Amino acid sequence: MVRIKGVEAGSRAFRAGIRSGDRLISINGHEIGDILDYRFFETERELALILERDGREYRLELIKPRYAELGLEFESYLMDRERSCRNKCVFCFIDQLPKGMRETLYFKDDDDRLSFLFGNYITLTNIDDREVDRILQMHISPINVSVHTMDRELRCRMMNNRFAGESLRHLYRLAQGDIKLNCQIVLCPGLNDGEALEFTLRELYGLGGSLQSVACVPVGLTRYREGLYPLIPFDRETAGAALDIIEGWGDKGKAQRGARTVYASDELYILAGRELPPLEFYEDFPQIENGVGMLRDLEDSFMWALEEAGELELSSPRHVTIPTGECGYAFLNKMLDVLRDRCHNLCIDLVPITNDFFGGTVNVTGLLTGGDICKQLAGRELGDQVLIANNMLRAGEDVFLDDMTLSGLSERLGVPAVRVGGSGEELFAAVMGFEQSGEAGHDPYEYKSWEV
Repeated sequence: MVRIKGVEAGSRAFRAGIRSGDRLISINGHEIGDILDYRFFETERELALILERDGREYRLELIKPRYAELGLEFESYLMDRERSCRNKCVFCFIDQLPKGMRETLYFKDDDDRLSFLFGNYITLTNIDDREVDRILQMHISPINVSVHTMDRELRCRMMNNRFAGESLRHLYRLAQGDIKLNCQIVLCPGLNDGEALEFTLRELYGLGGSLQSVACVPVGLTRYREGLYPLIPFDRETAGAALDIIEGWGDKGKAQRGARTVYASDELYILAGRELPPLEFYEDFPQIENGVGMLRDLEDSFMWALEEAGELELSSPRHVTIPTGECGYAFLNKMLDVLRDRCHNLCIDLVPITNDFFGGTVNVTGLLTGGDICKQLAGRELGDQVLIANNMLRAGEDVFLDDMTLSGLSERLGVPAVRVGGSGEELFAAVMGFEQSGEAGHDPYEYKSWEV
């Protein structure tokens, strides 16, 4: 039973007489406990609703187009509380955050509903057989799973949860039920790389067609690790050895099944000192949100926009400054050189920013803070604008991880700081001073469709 907060004016629920404050008990005999129940069962054409008003139950019957929405709003998007993580993983980034950041950054979610709705990764330690039954019944797919290792004993040690190994049975059940699986492996040198990685990829490969993709990403270590498990970062040699294993399984998948399936993140290639694979290597970019092929995709769309623009000649000289993480600096600078050569009255300063805020091995653009950018750009000639990558800022808000705002950064630098969307086309337009198309960020309430 869930409380209805609002009813959209003119909606089917509104016309049927449902009011704010009523409680929804069931749809077609199915108890409604959260957003997945509601979204799944409201898709039917003929609905029998049981509701409660002022402590008394009442029944409504509706006929509507299949998949059409009822128009009900609830007190929270999930209709109940988010499920927090039960693990204390040795590599958890949240445990490596400094004190004093905004409270929401310290929340560890491990909620299968968020996996389906927003693409979050879950460990499977927070669900039971009944929840798996529901996923199979609704055919909720795909599910994104943080696997890390298929060795049950090692998984318990890495997650500091004695049930972490046994919970892998849910992964096999989901695969047997033809639920598509996107898996993530956070690689920690000396723990789940080497032979342990070979074992994990062999077991995942055995899931067959349900395995949609696997992303292998190197562990990120901040300077705030006092009292935590003594992890070591990847170096050139260990990153190269991990890549050899990952690419070997990717080659096998390509040869035997027509799809590579297993990928390493861009960061692992950079750590190994190796050239990123070509664009076609990444097929349909199934793990781009995990940094797999992100740089090649950016380069491709940037070059496409550059070619579409034809001859480039600005009416007056333009100068922009772009702060970026140290990880992708060399790749991005080489990409921007093509534009520099084409447009001679355009000055582009790409500035690698050292992440002093987090320290350690953290060097990706998305984890830069306003404070570090401000400090390291101070005293430079910044030109007309400072271009800020969309992934440095909170979704839907112009706020950095350290709570500095985009307007605050502009004020301190004395130059407009402009948010730039994540595509190469948007970066090209921003550098040239053209109007950007589309909106940066995404709708936090966008959800996928499912089969009934």
